[in-house]
Amino acid sequence: MNPTLPGALFRDGLLLVASVGGPLFLTMLVTGVVFGILQAATQVNDPAVSFLPRIAVGAVVLWLAGGWMLERLSGYLARSIQQMAGGM
Repeated sequence: MNPTLPGALFRDGLLLVASVGGPLFLTMLVTGVVFGILQAATQVNDPAVSFLPRIAVGAVVLWLAGGWMLERLSGYLARSIQQMAGGM
C-alpha cells in the first residue's frame, strides 16, 4: 500500500460526502429558511410547521437522487477497496 493512499482516500471521501450530501442539505436548508420566514411573518411559533416540510422535501430529494447517491457511494467503496488491495 502506498503511504499517501490513506490521505488520498480520506480527501476523496470528504469530497464524496460533500457532493452526495450537498443537494439534500441545501434543499432542506432552503426549505427551513423559507418556512422560518413564513413563521416569522405570521407569528406562528410551532416547530412542526418547519419540521414537517423539511422532512417531506428531504424524502423527495432522496427519492429522486437516491440512486445516483448510492451509485456514487458504492463506486467509491469499490475503488477504495481495489486501491487498498494494490490492484490499481
